Amino acid sequence: MLKIAYHPIYKHPLPEGHRFPMIKYELLPQQLLYEGTCSEDNFFEPSLPEDHYILAAHDEAYFKDLVGLNLSKSAARKIGFPLSDELVKRERIIADGTIKGCHFALKHGIAMNIAGGTHHAYSDRGEAFCMLNDQAIGARHLLNQKLAKKILIVDLDVHQGNGTAEIFQTDHSVFTFSMHGKGNYPFKKETSDLDIALEKGTTDEEYLFILQETLPKLLEQVRPDFIFYLCGVDVLESDKLGTLSMTLEGCKERDRFGLQTCHDAQIPVQCSMGGGYSPDIRIIVEAHANTFRLAKDIYE
Repeated sequence: MLKIAYHPIYKHPLPEGHRFPMIKYELLPQQLLYEGTCSEDNFFEPSLPEDHYILAAHDEAYFKDLVGLNLSKSAARKIGFPLSDELVKRERIIADGTIKGCHFALKHGIAMNIAGGTHHAYSDRGEAFCMLNDQAIGARHLLNQKLAKKILIVDLDVHQGNGTAEIFQTDHSVFTFSMHGKGNYPFKKETSDLDIALEKGTTDEEYLFILQETLPKLLEQVRPDFIFYLCGVDVLESDKLGTLSMTLEGCKERDRFGLQTCHDAQIPVQCSMGGGYSPDIRIIVEAHANTFRLAKDIYE
């Protein structure tokens, strides 16, 4: 059965006019239930993980400052959200959704997190709406529990997974692959094991050709026994923080190919949703919902 991490805390109140579309975390599960793609049985509610799970990927001093709300003003500003106990609790619960999702993926082949994909969180700092790197935490958990030996992180958000690249820069048990907009944030990129920077205006056809050429070769080369898939929908042409020119159908085809490739290779996959900033919230929700519909079709 497809298992999906969701907690009401995912929808966190933000100041009026804030550019982050927090409401998508409430609307997405509602849409999946309304249309019958999912039932209540598909969802599980994560909780606060023990600190040692987080400290496997993050520096203790940074984590203590984050939880204690003792970050400097400049460090807090880089995160982009008004810091609060509830916000930090939310981030920890999202990470637990990914940790628990890893176990469901090992059992069922796939698991999803309604939120997550916090790939701009470095080991020692947060930035760009990311404080704790949920998939890095999940990867370290699998490795430490000896549930995986070689992990592939497939990051298809329009923004480079700079924090993920930094966390695993000297860890050869995790291969980081980021395919992103060349001109997009972060403007100073880190070095992933494989970076593919796409030109402004890249279309469905170009994007899908590159992905279809790259992903199967990576599976042969890396031989992972677990995959983390970050499927941001900020690749859409309508996205106000992206530079690519993909359609809804192209984004859906991206996920169809990505998930089908993982399924055919019989490699468990955990999906976190990543970004999406189209002005029309309906487009964001539809693009994310497509990923869940495909997961249901392919894996069930």
